[in-house]
Amino acid sequence: MRILRNTLRVVVAIILLAALALFIYAWRSQPKLDGEIRTENIGAATQVRRDASDVTHIEAKTVRDAYFALGYVHAQERTWQLEFNRRVMHGELSEVFGPATLETDRTLRKLGVMLAAQSQWEKLPREAQDLLQAYANGINTFHASSAQALPPEFHILGVKPGRWEPQDSVGWAMMMALDLGGNWGTEFARFSALQRLDTAQLWQLMPPYPGESPVTSADFAKIYRDLGVYRASEAKTATAPEALPSSSLVAAMPDLEAWTKGLGHLEGIGSNNWVVAGTHTQSGKPLLANDPHLGLSAPAIWYFARIKVPAPAGGKPMDVIGATLPGLPSVVLGRTAGVAWGFTNTGPDVQDLYLEQINPANPAQYRTPDGWADFKSRRETIRIKGQPDETLVVRTTRHGPVMSDANPGYEQVLDTKKYALALRWAAVDADNTTVVAGVAANYAQTVDEVEAAFAAYHSPMQNLVAADTAGRTVYRAIGKVPKRGPDNDFWGLAPAPGWEAKYDWTGWITPEGNPRVSHEAIQAKGWVATANQRVQPLSSPDFMGIDWVTPERFDRIEKLLAATPKHTAQSMRDVQADTLSTATQRLLPVLQKTVSTHSLAARAQEQLKGFDGVMRAEAAAPAIFAYWADELTRGLIAPKLGDARFKALYGKRTFRAGLQVMLEDAQAGAFWCAPLGCGEQSSRALSRALDRLAAEQGQDPAAWRWGTPHIAISGHKPFGNVPMLAKFFDVTVATPGDPWTVNVGQYWANDAKTPFAERHAASMRTVYDLAEPEQSKFIYQTGQSGLVFSPRYRDMKDQWAQVQYRPLQLNPANWTHELTITP
Repeated sequence: MRILRNTLRVVVAIILLAALALFIYAWRSQPKLDGEIRTENIGAATQVRRDASDVTHIEAKTVRDAYFALGYVHAQERTWQLEFNRRVMHGELSEVFGPATLETDRTLRKLGVMLAAQSQWEKLPREAQDLLQAYANGINTFHASSAQALPPEFHILGVKPGRWEPQDSVGWAMMMALDLGGNWGTEFARFSALQRLDTAQLWQLMPPYPGESPVTSADFAKIYRDLGVYRASEAKTATAPEALPSSSLVAAMPDLEAWTKGLGHLEGIGSNNWVVAGTHTQSGKPLLANDPHLGLSAPAIWYFARIKVPAPAGGKPMDVIGATLPGLPSVVLGRTAGVAWGFTNTGPDVQDLYLEQINPANPAQYRTPDGWADFKSRRETIRIKGQPDETLVVRTTRHGPVMSDANPGYEQVLDTKKYALALRWAAVDADNTTVVAGVAANYAQTVDEVEAAFAAYHSPMQNLVAADTAGRTVYRAIGKVPKRGPDNDFWGLAPAPGWEAKYDWTGWITPEGNPRVSHEAIQAKGWVATANQRVQPLSSPDFMGIDWVTPERFDRIEKLLAATPKHTAQSMRDVQADTLSTATQRLLPVLQKTVSTHSLAARAQEQLKGFDGVMRAEAAAPAIFAYWADELTRGLIAPKLGDARFKALYGKRTFRAGLQVMLEDAQAGAFWCAPLGCGEQSSRALSRALDRLAAEQGQDPAAWRWGTPHIAISGHKPFGNVPMLAKFFDVTVATPGDPWTVNVGQYWANDAKTPFAERHAASMRTVYDLAEPEQSKFIYQTGQSGLVFSPRYRDMKDQWAQVQYRPLQLNPANWTHELTITP
């Protein structure tokens, strides 16, 4: 008995000591928020204060010192995020995670993001280089001198922070362009689908923008058949070399794999913004709202900060507050005392895939308009944890890198013995000065000054709305878009023959050719709004693309803004919170008329009676509709494309516009619903949907809830992929909405575990009141801290889910923390 008691005492003591050690470590991993930090790398004392909204206020004597301090703060709060992102853009993830991330590393090495970043860095003005260097110095000083313990990610994975170089900031701006600025994935999706479909069927599956006809009469399917571009269907699938065992904790990273495979794909990628003129507000001054839709992550992509610097001799002061991106030194979206601005993604076509014909007599050459030319090549060494290093040979053509090399997804479709696929992408050009524009905008006090600052903006093209305290407003698409010649009948919609000069870009659309709405036009209408819809008039002489996001969100915003004669900040909030899905309303009658013998069908139809299309988290009807639409999409499209191809294309691509065509156009339905007919297909889809819902939520449809599967997951990279760690590192909350609501809730229906989880949503929300700028407000979905043991890691999630806000003030009433960084 005594032995047992002693053993229990030892066990309890060990547990207590372990708990104490964990407590001490968690305490040491928190940033120093008060007092003084001394470093020889700063020029003068700089204040770093936090307000009650947890916004970080930096006040310095020079912009260099301010950017140094912001780099230091980003490293304090988001050091793992910086390290993970640095490894992503360098293509160095596999050194830590093993073969699970090899495809991502290969893709980034082929794209040559960091090579392009170096070229762009070399062309930046010296002042911009110095500022980026100051920001990098802040990050590196923290890593070199801080007593703060590294967060647990570093210890669990056994790595240390790498050095942040100023070129990494240029690279991170380019990574945002990669995430938002192209359609090469959509081009390949069309190319892949055409192996099984004719061109008319492709336009049914992936229809033109609503109300428009196909932009070209080119018969892509015939062209590709005649060229013999596809891998023979009877050929066996290539077998990859057997992987050696990996010692990485993270055996798979499906979220990163989905991101990699989704590159160059724009469906659902977007945002909302609008500005209401003073003629339509109660105050008589403009209101501006913005909610960028990006992938949800923990920590969040944004970090809110204010930067205040007095005017140097002959210069302008800087005093700006808003959303920064860890990795970049400026406020990307925000306001000064005089002006506010917001972005949405424009979505023009700035990426083209080219079929490069390989010389059958010499595979080291490809065909050009002037004959055969040698591929240029370079070797990249990728270190892989638990395996030998991989040497990747990156081939390039006159258009850009060959993306089909070492890419199983491409190799299973394309005959790579005869052809390669090369990518032309605007954002990697050496004249990309987006980082310069971001810094310049932080000095602006008027709409005109914002427009002038963003004249240097390059990629990714954005819909800028701005408003100032004088009452001025503007909309402009900022960025560069290539021109295509009138004889280019591919129009960047699918991979074009690279040996024909008519498919090359012929120049750039001038800034004057980019869409713009003047202050006078906004005043006359009362507002201007964008939600990734077509912004270029059909009458425009320049072609910008066709892969605009369908206009459900835009149409709903327009209707809501028109419904209120005089707007307030509260009515701005109500628009941002709206969850009526007009896409659901459109197909709902089909579901309500569907006949089913399923035992739960009658009770499910009872839930659909009176359903108005509002995607409430607490209701059953939205879940029934979403599951049915998913099953019907699978039932109609997968048999036509083949299961493997459908799996590769579905998920981030919803095919909802195609489903609408199939159900509403009898000729299209005759093909896609065959051999059963659309009525029977709908009935069977409903039965499968009810089986799934019953298995997940029980046998009572009245008790089903949309919010149960539609939970917003801000996934941690990489521990969101490790079940025992995800519950600590992920941030989750039940949410309403769907991919077509203003309060957007994009899900990846091909996700095996959580197909309806919200993965892509409002990454932040802001409302700016230009009558009283200090009444402006913001929120995002996690918290300012990226440190999992911090109470500030997830303290915004409930406010975000409920569409509530925090004040965004240049002059808050008090400070919660005060720190000084001194020489």
